[in-house]
Amino acid sequence: MAESSLYLKQVELGQMANYVYLIGSTKTKEVAVVDPAWEIDRIVELAQADGMKITHILVTHTHPDHVGGKLFGLEIPGIEELLKKVDAKVVINEAEADRLIPLSGSNIVRAGNGHTLNLGGVAITLIHTPGHTPGSQCFLVQDRLVSGDTLFIGSCGRVDLPGSNPEQMYESLVNRLMKLDDKTVVLPGHNYAGGRTSTTIGDERRQNPYVQFRSVSEFLRAMGYG
Repeated sequence: MAESSLYLKQVELGQMANYVYLIGSTKTKEVAVVDPAWEIDRIVELAQADGMKITHILVTHTHPDHVGGKLFGLEIPGIEELLKKVDAKVVINEAEADRLIPLSGSNIVRAGNGHTLNLGGVAITLIHTPGHTPGSQCFLVQDRLVSGDTLFIGSCGRVDLPGSNPEQMYESLVNRLMKLDDKTVVLPGHNYAGGRTSTTIGDERRQNPYVQFRSVSEFLRAMGYG
């Protein structure tokens, strides 16, 4: 389907500079929300204002600032609250699906690497990128990559949290994401780059220090594990 049918909107929400994305088809008006959290009413209103119907929720990983829950004394609205307003499938990597037990049932789609979701002819391919969490995943749509907390502009996600794995992060960065075309636009999960909203795989390959290491052992030493 032609590029012109792609609907994509980036919005910064919440106290941790999260980026939430709306991805869908202008032809069928179907839209998926990536990591809905913080301001659920606003997310719904943004979709409705453009005549879009939320049919899917895409989860990059299950940290509370991305899916809702308790964090640092905050009660963050998220997927549970959104599902009270819309009837949508929740697409999550199979490694983390059990973390959404309160939402278990027909709403949950347990996906693996390479799973493709088609919204009105707009294909969204899931790329499993463990490291920040076991089920971290990115979403490739045409020449754009929604990278969650795996790849940031000039950096990468933390690997010192429960469930993190630095070896897996290296593999995800170097042997999966850096294999994408240089022109692929990267849309990260947070505004951590002084207001820059996007980058490219080519720019990250050249400038991001976390993808410059020649081996996993070098990466581990730099991250304090060697």
